[in-house]
Amino acid sequence: MLCNTGGLTEIPIKSLPSTVEHLSLTKNNFPVIKSDAFAGLRGLKKLYLDGNNISVIKPFAFRGLPRLRELSIQHTPLTTIAQFSFAGLQNISTILLGYNRIQRVEGYAFAGTSNVRSLVLNNNPLHRVDSSAFSGLSNVERLIFPSGIRSVEPDAFTGLETVGFLKLAFMDLSALKPFTFRGLSHVHVLAIQDSDLGIIRADAFEGMTQIGILNLKNNKIDAIQELSLRPANRIKIFHFHGNHLLETPLPGAVSIQGVEVLNVIDNHFPCDCHIHTLLDSPLANDTTGIDFRSRNYCISPLEVNGKPMSDLDLDSIGRCQEQVTRGNLEASKGSARSGGIETSLLSDSVIIVYLLAIFGKR
Repeated sequence: MLCNTGGLTEIPIKSLPSTVEHLSLTKNNFPVIKSDAFAGLRGLKKLYLDGNNISVIKPFAFRGLPRLRELSIQHTPLTTIAQFSFAGLQNISTILLGYNRIQRVEGYAFAGTSNVRSLVLNNNPLHRVDSSAFSGLSNVERLIFPSGIRSVEPDAFTGLETVGFLKLAFMDLSALKPFTFRGLSHVHVLAIQDSDLGIIRADAFEGMTQIGILNLKNNKIDAIQELSLRPANRIKIFHFHGNHLLETPLPGAVSIQGVEVLNVIDNHFPCDCHIHTLLDSPLANDTTGIDFRSRNYCISPLEVNGKPMSDLDLDSIGRCQEQVTRGNLEASKGSARSGGIETSLLSDSVIIVYLLAIFGKR
């Protein structure tokens, strides 16, 4: 049935035969989809609501449609995917939500909608993804987010299982928060790319499991507080390509364990006194046989910007003062332990003489 451009201000449920399988209500003028708006149309397989003035979708709006396979709501002023808006669509395979004005996906918006293969959110000004926003979805083959996301809350992807391709691109984050990906499992490709990630916080990747390929590509990263990939994450391949890091991670901030293939190329790092810390970190242990220094580049200081690290004379770059101080302290502790009580007493004597000399002058 085609009821397009009919000037409808509400869904004409009483005028629709219960046997309808394909229903198009595009380019009408109803602003709200009420709860159970299509109740009774149990044979409905395809539903198109594009081009309407839809601004609100009530909870369980599409309940009672056991055979619905494809739903399209595009080119509308819809700004929020509210809780339980698409709940209970157990057999749907495609939900098209492109070209709307969606700024936020609330928690449990897709609760119980377990068989979606394709969820399209392209061309929306999406700013925020709430915790548990996609809880209930599983078996999603492709989940591609629009550009401009500013906040991804902890546990945003919990409950997403058996995902083919999950892409987050062109984000503008202040930080990649702790437990952002907790509960995400069985993902073939997780791509985080072409974004400003701000600071990668501790535990950002904690709690995700069975990731085939993790791609961090072409991002700007202000700092890495912690990047920890552990055997429990079960990540097969980690690509760290084309990123620009404004600060070198501190010693111990990066831990990469249990990853079968690590490939780190075409990145730009600071080439100051912290370069020694970088070369000692797991990021420099590419497992593909590529020379790390020849395939990664300098972002600073200005005189070496864009040059491969292999062009640097590392012997001429001194270690940072805090590294030297830390090394001296560790050496001192080692000497003290080897010297036993005599060394300890000698150190105490030196301190006492020093203090006497100061107070004697006074």
